[in-house]
Amino acid sequence: MERATMALALVLATLAASAGASPVNKSCVNGSAGASVSIGYGGAGASAGAGVSLGADCPRAEEIVRAAVEQAVAADPRMAASLLRLHFHDCFVNGCDGSVLLDDKPFFVGEKTAGPNINSLRGFEVIDAIKAELEQECPETVSCADVLAIAARDSVVASGGPSWEVESGRKDSRTASLQAANSNLPAPTSGVATLVQKFTNVGLTAKDMVALSGAHTIGKARCTTFSARLASVGESAKDTGFLQSLQQLCAGSAGSALAHLDLATPATFDNQYYINLLSGDGLLPSDQALAAPSGSGAEDVAALVADYAFDAALFFDDFAASMLRMGRLSPAGGRDAGEVRRNCRVVN
Repeated sequence: MERATMALALVLATLAASAGASPVNKSCVNGSAGASVSIGYGGAGASAGAGVSLGADCPRAEEIVRAAVEQAVAADPRMAASLLRLHFHDCFVNGCDGSVLLDDKPFFVGEKTAGPNINSLRGFEVIDAIKAELEQECPETVSCADVLAIAARDSVVASGGPSWEVESGRKDSRTASLQAANSNLPAPTSGVATLVQKFTNVGLTAKDMVALSGAHTIGKARCTTFSARLASVGESAKDTGFLQSLQQLCAGSAGSALAHLDLATPATFDNQYYINLLSGDGLLPSDQALAAPSGSGAEDVAALVADYAFDAALFFDDFAASMLRMGRLSPAGGRDAGEVRRNCRVVN
């Protein structure tokens, strides 16, 4: 608790010193955009096949993915967050196996109609285009699950965030689980205890949860996902103006209007998300909860929020490491179970 209080006081002092200037607290940004993070393979929890190189079998694979992602993000900056989110929603449901990409068919129900995914996940067409080009370049070599992992990394880099060496060698599942998609993925209304439990359930830590939540430094969310935040207008002078602006945005939209997850730097992958939380300007209830110590272990979570708000380089390092750990989550049958789909929407 003492560590969290000291770190929070230091960040708030920095924030106060920059008040009245730019809405982006430059003094809190110690990392450089696009900084490369080197992470070794085969760490704790690494699965069989982790670290397989595409260099020998498909040398241009990463080049193809990167070019397509850069083009998609240039045309629609929000696409970076969408592609990153696809990888997250894939890995949290029975491991990183491309199951989130499977379409519903007669006698087959995929995950796209799950509550957290329906009318929410996007970017499937970008993945389709990447996979089609890869199949021409090196047929049945690069799995859809690997495409998601590489595209997620390249989306972060295209938005100014860190880079890391993506571990390849995943296989694509022949099955999907609507039930697991509905139960495994954290809800935008979740409290800290629930968030930590959801991550623990798949083998990740509270630190991974805080670091990966920083992905909300880019992207947008519908009013329906943060309506609970609007109900608290007037309860805290710190965030009243922010919440009132959201009320105006959402009024009359039937919940369909979109708001930036990070209003200050919405298209830049940086640590502004954590600075926003300390100011009470987190969009989703699950985001703002990270900065409010309450319950067992919450003090450590709040301390990490303050650490990342003060030190962008630390956030970049931890985010890259957590992305690698999440990317190692394997299906029940192991990393080598499955196939390399020719079309990401259907099994071979």
